[in-house]
Amino acid sequence: MNRSFRFQLALRAAAAMSVGLLAISAVTLWALRAGLDREVNASILTVASIQAASLTEAPSGAMHFHEWELTPDEAASLVDLVRYAQVWQADGESLLRSQYMTRDLPLDQEHLTRAADGELVWTETQWDGVPIRTLYYPLERHGVAHQRHVLQVAASLESRNRMVARVGLFLLLLSAALGGGTFVGASWLARRAIRPVHEIIGQAEDIGGRSLDRRIHAYADHQEYRRLVEVINTMLGRIQGAFDAQRRFTADASHELRSPLTAMRGELELALRRERPSDEYREVLGSTLEEVVRLSRITEDLLVLARSDSGALRARRGPCDAAAGVDRVVERLRSQAEAKGISLTVHGGRPAWADADEVLLGQAAWNLVENALKFTPEGGRVEVRVDSFAGGLTLEVSDTGPGFTHPEHAFRRFYREDPARTHGSPTDGTGLGLAIVQAVAEAHGGTARAENRRQGGARVTVVFPAGVGAGQAGVEEEAVAPTPAS
Repeated sequence: MNRSFRFQLALRAAAAMSVGLLAISAVTLWALRAGLDREVNASILTVASIQAASLTEAPSGAMHFHEWELTPDEAASLVDLVRYAQVWQADGESLLRSQYMTRDLPLDQEHLTRAADGELVWTETQWDGVPIRTLYYPLERHGVAHQRHVLQVAASLESRNRMVARVGLFLLLLSAALGGGTFVGASWLARRAIRPVHEIIGQAEDIGGRSLDRRIHAYADHQEYRRLVEVINTMLGRIQGAFDAQRRFTADASHELRSPLTAMRGELELALRRERPSDEYREVLGSTLEEVVRLSRITEDLLVLARSDSGALRARRGPCDAAAGVDRVVERLRSQAEAKGISLTVHGGRPAWADADEVLLGQAAWNLVENALKFTPEGGRVEVRVDSFAGGLTLEVSDTGPGFTHPEHAFRRFYREDPARTHGSPTDGTGLGLAIVQAVAEAHGGTARAENRRQGGARVTVVFPAGVGAGQAGVEEEAVAPTPAS
């Protein structure tokens, strides 16, 4: 269900205003009615006092009301001011009533009895469909001669009810008008408030894959939207960086894959141009096999990095002897070191237990040692150090080669320190070895650092912390077996 923020805001503001006004109206009506009731009660009590004095002033005991001499027309015009009066005997017998009354007031015997006992009694009732307020006033207060006489004075409440109804209608209409005005005003204000959001969205929608260098400028200098614009621009910067990196990665991968394919195609086409001796065919097949192996290495390395980028590279942690695993890697590469006259040694405690993925750890060790051997000149040294700590591990490989020209770029994909190298050397790599080392370290929640040694050469240190990282037992992807990549 689509919900408009502007409509919701305007509706809630109007509802809040209406509820508030209705509450104020209710309190106002209650206060108005209470005030009018006090005025009516005061008027009735005044009339009762005056009439009681008039009724009891004659020494003979004869009773008469103090009344205006009005014509019927005058009496009709003063209907709202008329107070009806009647004198009752305690037993309910009517003794006297005012001259404009043609019938008795409604009598409540219980209230009459209470008044005959000396109590002022107030009540409300209906008289010919008209609401009235009545006071039962004991005349014994003015003399014992009237001990069992009660004066009943009544006043119509129609004028009070009309006044309350008119004020209530006015307040209701006022509440409706103000509520509607609040809805319109809040809707206008909400439209003004969210208009910058629409402009920001409009500029964001105009940014595509070919214009990632553009940024949001709408309302960037407004305090309320500055943070939003900064966050979007920062996100666009990260997207642009990832997009550029992916584009470079794709271009580099295409170049790396095209080179061996081109070499294979050229050699095969040359071999097929004419009949050749079996030795020449064998030589062509051997060269082609080398390129196929190189293609396999590039493909496997790209697969590892693709899993790392997608978050699918998970470290399957478990207790393992890291020192033994590194020893196996070193022994496999020792023939390569001896061929170049390089001293390859391993240092560290034995065993070195760690909570890590043994397969990924072996792959990282292979890439580090092979990379060091590739750039170490003949007669140089490569040293490997393995240290464990509370379930974690530190793997360090150092060499006596030329070192890193730019250590900060050592883990970039397809980055090579030796721009003059050729693909003919058997130690040539894909430029992905150290990038894979970093991916393995990150899969364990660790870090990889490249630096130059003060005495010459390079050093790469990888730290695998204990029990930290994205991969946990039970949710891991199948690890990739180590491949001889550099």
